[in-house]
Amino acid sequence: MSLRADAAQCGGVVVEFESDDIRQARKARSITGSALIYLKGPKFLIYVSGALSMWGDRMWHFAISVFLIELYGRNLLLTAVFGLVVAGSVLLLGALIGDWVDRNPRNKDVANLASTALTIAIQRDWIVVITGYNRGHLAGMNATMRRIDQVTNILAPLAVGQVMTLASNVVGCGFILGWNLVSLIVEFIFLSRVYRIVPALSIKPQVDEGEDLEEDQDFLESQGDRTSPQGDSALRAAPVLTEENCNISLNLTEITNLPLCFQRFKWLLSTCKDGWRAYYRQPVFLAGMGLAFLYTTVLGFDCITTGYAYTQGISGSLLSLLMGVSAITGLMGTVMFTKLRKAYGLVNTGVISSCLHLGCLLLCVCSVFAPGSPVDLSLLMPLSEPNATTAGPGTGQSQKHTTWIQGGSNQPLLPDRSSIHWTNNTVLFDNVPSGSTPESYISIILLFLGVITARVGLWSFDLTVTQLLQENICESERGVVNGVQSSMNYLMDLLHFIMVISAPQPQHFGILVIISVLFITTGHTMYFLYARKAKRKHQLDT
Repeated sequence: MSLRADAAQCGGVVVEFESDDIRQARKARSITGSALIYLKGPKFLIYVSGALSMWGDRMWHFAISVFLIELYGRNLLLTAVFGLVVAGSVLLLGALIGDWVDRNPRNKDVANLASTALTIAIQRDWIVVITGYNRGHLAGMNATMRRIDQVTNILAPLAVGQVMTLASNVVGCGFILGWNLVSLIVEFIFLSRVYRIVPALSIKPQVDEGEDLEEDQDFLESQGDRTSPQGDSALRAAPVLTEENCNISLNLTEITNLPLCFQRFKWLLSTCKDGWRAYYRQPVFLAGMGLAFLYTTVLGFDCITTGYAYTQGISGSLLSLLMGVSAITGLMGTVMFTKLRKAYGLVNTGVISSCLHLGCLLLCVCSVFAPGSPVDLSLLMPLSEPNATTAGPGTGQSQKHTTWIQGGSNQPLLPDRSSIHWTNNTVLFDNVPSGSTPESYISIILLFLGVITARVGLWSFDLTVTQLLQENICESERGVVNGVQSSMNYLMDLLHFIMVISAPQPQHFGILVIISVLFITTGHTMYFLYARKAKRKHQLDT
């Protein structure tokens, strides 16, 4: 058929028909044009920048543990210190980082920030502006960013692990360095383009509080003395004399009367205090606290759970398979979030996700008491210990439940470094001790079944709270509040490491599971209280 349109004479009227080839060519051009527009659009550029940043972070987090172990004679001390320093830094400086994001233009954030601060700036602020405050588009971008994070969490450590295995640790270090340098340039170019093509990003509201504006001026001009005209101008900026303004004036007077170094230190403390106050007065405070409580858990695919699985006789290949399945269920959680939000709304999505998460974790609680569990029930029920000791030789069958580990009950939860091969974002174990097989695999099956299925509700709940924070925090406080939220997350994460240090033996792991579920239940209870309050407010408004 010709590419030209055919014509037909019908009742004196010429009717033109487009051929199938013309329609297909026009459709192809429209698809190509739409694809080019999308590839040049801000969403795609944000996705690529986020993927590059996440990939570099995942490679570094995986490799740093190997490097530190090699530096310190195959000892985990430096690795633990590094983790504590990173977590402690975010815990202490989260509010300051967020406050810095609030105070500076968005293009300056991109030029100067990294990791935690970049996450606050891009994923908590830029995305909200790019979507035009459209809740549907915002949910879609949040879910896509989380999917990218899930994929890079698996592929990036695998890639750098292969480089370190086939070449050497030094080559792997050079590979990470080169990647980060190239990635930094590409990210800066892409984010700068996003800043140019989205005019709303260049408009950032100023903080209205006189305290914040005056403190900025104090430290821009901290080399000189304060004069009375400056004080008069501050008073003219706030003509209404209130108790709050009086407190602000007294606070500024106290700061400016101190030496410069003490002025800066006091200002830092004041900023942290104001950040935590701002976080506390947010309407989504309970939802944010609920999310933070979910970080105090051993029910995740980290070195703790992997080490426990090793003591249960699980092979490295099976662990890799389980990690892959967990990544798939995490992606399913992001898909479920978008579907539930459209059908039931954001607040109800959080309630459904919470119930699903808790329901799956009940399997983990059941695993503590299931056959094959190494938990020492006498630790939970001290009254049963005398019965076990006086029962005589005939109780050997029941005592087997707590003495299944070769080498005695004092074997640490994490195995010796010599049996670990660093080829993924966790550890894979090949040389499983011959005497470490439990009498039954029911317990470990229930544990991992609960952990894997719970990730659907977990990531859906995480996306729910993330969007609640984005929607309900005013733009001028978005950075500092999300900075405090990061601090809370790291604080609760530190608690779970302290739990493991306090109870490091495999027979204690069941107790850690129960404590973790209690923390998670507390977190979801906080969210239920928030949801109830939000629904009541919505009913009153309508």
